[in-house]
Amino acid sequence: MGWLADERGLDKCAANYVPLTPLSHLNRAKSVFKNREALVYGNRRYSYAQYHARVSQLASALHQRGIKPGDVVATLIPNLPAQAEAHFGVPACGAVLNTINTRLDTGTVAYIFDHGEAKIVLCDTQFLPLAEAAKEACTGDGPEIIEVADAQGGFPATGRFPEYEDVLNGGDPDFAWVMPDDEWESLALNYTSGTTGRPKGVVYHHRGAYLMTMGTVISWRMQLYPKFLAIVPLFHCNGWNHTWMMPVLGGTVHCCRDITADAIYAAIADEGVTHFGGAPIVLNMIVNAKDSARKPFDHTVEVYTAGAPPAPATLAKIEQLGFNITHVYGLTETYGHVTENVWDTDLDGADEAEKAAFKSRQGVAFPMMENVTVVDENNAQVPMDSATQGEIVMRGNSVMKGYLKNPDATSEAFAGGHFHSGDIAIQHPDTHIQIADRAKDIIISGGENVSSVEVEGVLMSHPDVNLCAVVAKPDEKWGEVPCAFVELKEGASANADELIAHARGQLAGFKTPKQVIFQELPKTSTGKIQKFELRTLAKSL
Repeated sequence: MGWLADERGLDKCAANYVPLTPLSHLNRAKSVFKNREALVYGNRRYSYAQYHARVSQLASALHQRGIKPGDVVATLIPNLPAQAEAHFGVPACGAVLNTINTRLDTGTVAYIFDHGEAKIVLCDTQFLPLAEAAKEACTGDGPEIIEVADAQGGFPATGRFPEYEDVLNGGDPDFAWVMPDDEWESLALNYTSGTTGRPKGVVYHHRGAYLMTMGTVISWRMQLYPKFLAIVPLFHCNGWNHTWMMPVLGGTVHCCRDITADAIYAAIADEGVTHFGGAPIVLNMIVNAKDSARKPFDHTVEVYTAGAPPAPATLAKIEQLGFNITHVYGLTETYGHVTENVWDTDLDGADEAEKAAFKSRQGVAFPMMENVTVVDENNAQVPMDSATQGEIVMRGNSVMKGYLKNPDATSEAFAGGHFHSGDIAIQHPDTHIQIADRAKDIIISGGENVSSVEVEGVLMSHPDVNLCAVVAKPDEKWGEVPCAFVELKEGASANADELIAHARGQLAGFKTPKQVIFQELPKTSTGKIQKFELRTLAKSL
């Protein structure tokens, strides 16, 4: 082994080893970018020096209220400055951040309060009734409520609880942050959607979040001073970790309470927004915006899309409007996106349909991931032949610590040395992954597997279709048949027969929807269509 056999004097020390944490990004930015704009919401604009001071005040104020390292502080806040500040301020006092979905029901929020053992909840005024009802339903005392008022958003303080700005004013802007001694320490607690039972608590560590921020900078081809529009809810995988990332580049986070086409176009045209992430429903919103919402802009806007496979037809349309779409994929258990669609330059001269079809793939592993691939039921690699289906599995630094208080589920998820996603995919010869379906969304008709994603892509290519979802409907002869739920564009008039004929022209007969229902589709707060509701409805038809 030569000199490697004697490593005396080559130990870790304070000079050569510092635990990785996204808190370091804002600590650096307060000096390097101190006068640059860090956080914007309407008439509120904070420089990095101000941002850091406010975060320090929050950490100090939480400490004063008895929050100790390892305690949980929850939030029920839209994408507002207080939510961004909590991402740094809560861990800066050693606590664990638990951002809660504002669209959950009272019982689920109460369960999360109890299960995560939150000591304090920072709650936007709009959601005070939810927080109060959930606190009342807790098995214990529940968390202390601090009200986050948003007067310019139409939600002034009620006066019933301590108000966020008053709490901050009592904090010390020079508070010494509690940095992690170990990068494996818990940073955040997020809960899965819980559509098939109680949600599971997913625990993130400092290391994973830090490396996610670095991997994203590389994969999104980012440069200094981006202007980022916060569309993905910060309660969803901590906004894919983008708020923790922005100080790396001296970027500006533009907060957005209500996601509308008007707000998106205004942010791009008036504020010069360069980047945002969003589900395919956001892309549809942009493509189908009314003329009154559209504003001209002269730069390319970089967009990450995830949450569901975007329809190639949507991708083809939005790129003509000045947006460059990168398809990414991930889960709550992986801090957000962990695969990226890496563009093949050989396709630069291809037609738009071929380009869009390639861009609809979920892609390959992000730089901070060790391995993302597709395996069969024996945990063996499937052939990369663009046809053989298997389950997406992953291993790397941006995989959760595990499920809180649920070692059995953690062990099952990590079987075989990978995290098992439950998503069904194929793998192409160039190693790019492409989702076929969630395992529970595969339709088995007459013994044949039907991918709801494939059928949805065909229906979305019809010019009258705004959104659609395809689920299994029980059938006496075939066991299951595809049933389509469709939202038409405003003013469109396509009927069921037209859409079925459109699908039949591109799909095998057993894949063609046997019924089309026109209605507004139920969606999560991140724009994902709630297929479990539609499956229940299809069973009753």
